[in-house]
Amino acid sequence: MIDTLTIPVPDIGDFSDVPVIDVLVAPGDRVGVETPLVTLESDKATMDVPSPHAGTVASVLVAVGDTVSEGAALVTLDPDTAPSRKDAPEATIDAADAAGDATGSSAAPATMPARGKAGSADIETDVVVLGAGPGGYTAAFRAADLGLRTVLVERYPTLGGVCLNVGCIPSKALLHAAWIIDAAAEMGTHGIEFGPPSVDLAKLAGWKNKVVGRLTGGLAGLAKQRKVQVIQGTGAFSSPHRMRVATAGDTTEIEFRHAIVAAGSQAVENPGFPNDDPRLMDSTDALMLDEMPGRLLVIGGGIIGLEMATVYAALGSRVNVVELMDGLMPGCDRDLVKPLEQRIRKNYESIRLSTRVTDISPDDSGLRVSFEAEDGSASTPAAETFDRVLVAVGRRPNGDRIGAEHAGVHVDERGFIPVDRQQRTNVGHIFAIGDIVGQPMLAHKATHEGKVAAEVCAGHKASFDALAIPSVAYTDPEVAWTGLSETEARERGIEIDKATFPWAASGRALGIGRSEGLTKVLFDPQTGRLLGAGIVGAHAGDLIAEATLAIEMGADARDIGLTIHPHPTLSETFNFAAEMVEGTITDLYLPQRAKRPAPEA
Repeated sequence: MIDTLTIPVPDIGDFSDVPVIDVLVAPGDRVGVETPLVTLESDKATMDVPSPHAGTVASVLVAVGDTVSEGAALVTLDPDTAPSRKDAPEATIDAADAAGDATGSSAAPATMPARGKAGSADIETDVVVLGAGPGGYTAAFRAADLGLRTVLVERYPTLGGVCLNVGCIPSKALLHAAWIIDAAAEMGTHGIEFGPPSVDLAKLAGWKNKVVGRLTGGLAGLAKQRKVQVIQGTGAFSSPHRMRVATAGDTTEIEFRHAIVAAGSQAVENPGFPNDDPRLMDSTDALMLDEMPGRLLVIGGGIIGLEMATVYAALGSRVNVVELMDGLMPGCDRDLVKPLEQRIRKNYESIRLSTRVTDISPDDSGLRVSFEAEDGSASTPAAETFDRVLVAVGRRPNGDRIGAEHAGVHVDERGFIPVDRQQRTNVGHIFAIGDIVGQPMLAHKATHEGKVAAEVCAGHKASFDALAIPSVAYTDPEVAWTGLSETEARERGIEIDKATFPWAASGRALGIGRSEGLTKVLFDPQTGRLLGAGIVGAHAGDLIAEATLAIEMGADARDIGLTIHPHPTLSETFNFAAEMVEGTITDLYLPQRAKRPAPEA
C-alpha cells in the first residue's frame, strides 16, 4: 500500500507568513508533477507552489487568506507510485524568483506547467483572455511579452472589440468628417465660401470601414508576431480552470492557469420599445450610415448620444435630443457643458431636459414618440413623429454572459465583477478589467488595467493606482475633464483654489474662430498641487493629457505656470489658468490676490 504524502511549502527564500491567495486544487483532483497546488503572494512576487509528485489530492489543508511559511502542510496526496528520493523532483521555488529583482517584480518562467487534471482540453495555456477590445488585446500582448503562453478569445471576426469595430474608432472618423463640414460652413462668415456639401454615404462609410480595417489588421499582425493564439468565438467559463468557446459549428475547450476577463459591455435596451424595428437604432446601428433620416431623435444626452447627434446634424439630419436629467452630459461640471449646449441649441431642432420617453409606436410615417416631463406634467408637444430614433441611454456590463458562476466568480446585481487593485476577482487566478469592472467605462482605463492583470499573472508586483482618468466627449466643441471635478469638490466639502481662463483671451482660439472655449483648473489651497481640470473647446481631448500628467506628477500651480508653452497655442490656456491662481497672469487683468510664498531654496 502506498502511503499518503503531505506536501509542504518548499524553500521560498527569506520569507515567512506568506498569504495564500488562491487554492488551485480540490480533493479528488488528479495532478501531475509540477502541477500548481496553491498560489502565494509575498511582498515581492506571486508564486505557485507545484506538486513534486503525480497523484490524486486527498485533502487540502489551507484556505485562501491563510498565511504559511516554509514547511507548512498544504495538501495530502495519494501518489500514483511510491516516490523515489532519487527520481522525485524537489518542490522548490528559486529564492531569486520569489524575492524578485530590485524593482520589486519577479520574472516568470518562459512557459508555465499546465494543470494536468483529468479530462483533456483542446488547448492548454498559461493565460486566457476573454475579449479582444483595447483592454483585452493589451493584456494578451503584455502577457505574451512576459513569456506566458497566451490565448485570446474574441467574438467578433476581427480583433479590437466594440471600441475599434463599432465604437470609438469609427465614431471618431465620422466626427472628423462632421468637423470638416461645419468648419467649411463657418468660414463663409469670414469670406471663404464652399457651398453646400455633397455627401456620398456609401463612400463615407467605406472610408470609415477602411480606417477600422487598417487597425484591426494591425492588431492581427501584432498577435501573430507575439505568438498569441486567437480563437474566434463566444467564450464562457465551464469551471474555475476551464473555458468553453463556441466557434463556428464547433466547441473549443481551453484549460488555463490564469484568466483575464475583458468581456466589456453592451448598449442598454428598453424592453418596452419596438426593438425589432430597424428605424430604432443603438450606437452600433447609427454607425452603419445606411440612410440619412430627415428627422432624428436621440434619447440620451450623454457622451455617446451627443457625439452621434454631432455626426447626423452635420450630415443633414434635423436633430432632436431628449434627456431625463436636468442637464446634458450628466456628471460633467455645468460650466464645461454650457458652451456646447449654447452651440447645439442653435443648430438642433430641440433639446428637451428633465423629460422621459413614455412610448414609441411605429407606423408607416415613422416612429411616433410620446414624451412626459420628469415632474409628471405634460410635455409640449406631447408626441412627435421621427424618421429614426437613436437610443443612447448607457451601457451595461456583460458579467452575466460569461458563465462566471461555473468559475465561482462573483458578479453583482448590475452585472459588474468586483476586483481589487491587482484586478483580481474573488477567485485569485481569475482577473477582470475594463467596462466589466465598473466606471468609468473608458478604453484607456481598460488598457492600463490590462497591463496590470498581465503583469500580476507573470508574478510581478503591480497594481492599478491611477490618480486621474481623463474623460472626453468628442462633440463640437469637445469637452474634457480629469481628476477632481468642481461638482465633486463641492459635494465632498473639499476646499479648492479655482481659476478659469476664457478662450476669448487666447490668440490661437481667436485665430481659428473658436473663442467659446474655456480652461478650468482646481488646486489644493494648502499644497498648491493640481487636483483637477476641465477644458471645453477645439481639441480639448488632446489638451487634457497635460493636466492628467500634472496630477500624476504632483505638479503645483507654480510648476505649470513656469513651464514654457509654445505661443500661440491652445495649450497656453492651461498655463494661463495656473498663472491666474499664482497671481502672475499678464494676459488678463485681475485684481491682485495674495501670492503663494516661493518655496525655500
